[in-house]
Amino acid sequence: MRKPLATLLAAAATVLFAGAAVAQTYPERPVRITVPFAAGGVADLTVRIVTEKLGQKMGQRFIIENMAGAGGIASARAALSSPADGYTLTLLSNGNAVSVPLFKSLPYDPVKDFTPISTLGTFDFILGVNASSPYKTLADLLAYGKANPGKLNVGTINVGSTQNLSGELFKSQTGLNFYIVPYRGTPEVIVALLRDDVNLMIDTYAAMRSNLQDDKIRPLATTGPERSEILPDVPTVMESGVKDYDVTSWNALFAPAGTPPAVIETLNAGLREVLADADVKKRLLELGITARPSTPDELGKRLKDDIAKWGAVIEKAGIQKQ
Repeated sequence: MRKPLATLLAAAATVLFAGAAVAQTYPERPVRITVPFAAGGVADLTVRIVTEKLGQKMGQRFIIENMAGAGGIASARAALSSPADGYTLTLLSNGNAVSVPLFKSLPYDPVKDFTPISTLGTFDFILGVNASSPYKTLADLLAYGKANPGKLNVGTINVGSTQNLSGELFKSQTGLNFYIVPYRGTPEVIVALLRDDVNLMIDTYAAMRSNLQDDKIRPLATTGPERSEILPDVPTVMESGVKDYDVTSWNALFAPAGTPPAVIETLNAGLREVLADADVKKRLLELGITARPSTPDELGKRLKDDIAKWGAVIEKAGIQKQ
């Protein structure tokens, strides 16, 4: 019995030593990050701001490869076709969580195929009206909607987007009867709102920023559990009377499953330090993003919870799988 036990202990010590060695030397060359969004968008800018500082800290470049496409399929495939050695990472978001119940089948499983590293940031959506609208508060709009079933129109981007599903969740939790009008992109939603074709729109701060600053759009509420740092005077949907309404979007880094734990720990520690940096926090907040690291376990739970949450919304709304 002693010899096999000694062999096992020696093997365990070898693994631990190897892990420690990896942690000390990683990264030894540039790290590639696949991003399922086009360059210049909020998610793309978020990962660039964070990894620019992370690269300075770790002494290696982080190279962003934009691979936009439905369901994040191209980006996920590219990451999964690479060795699980920490030199290819990917950005996943709440959009990937939505894709699981929204698509008939995905060629990847974000839970099983990837190892969570850390969130980069979180952000809320804004429920906004035309500045000339008679609705001064969300309570005003709710009162009108209850008294006039079917007369409210809510504009969002395409069906199945988180903005669109936020509207479906709002309909479900308020019990209001209103129409959700999907548009191809945010500019079209904003034009519709300013023309009074829709009464309310749901989108990100970044998408609405210039119109908010020019007082063309009035924010009635934000969708997170707490008030937004960038709009602290605007109440949340929950504060405005819609119990348990919480929509918090996120962007996060993941690695292919099987990536050495020591690499995950090194990246997580580096991200925690970078996301605490005052300049990084300021630059992200200008995009409407709250810098927010997490443990890998917290991120894994968030992903699973969002898959279940949006799956229920999609089923209740009767949205057809793509």
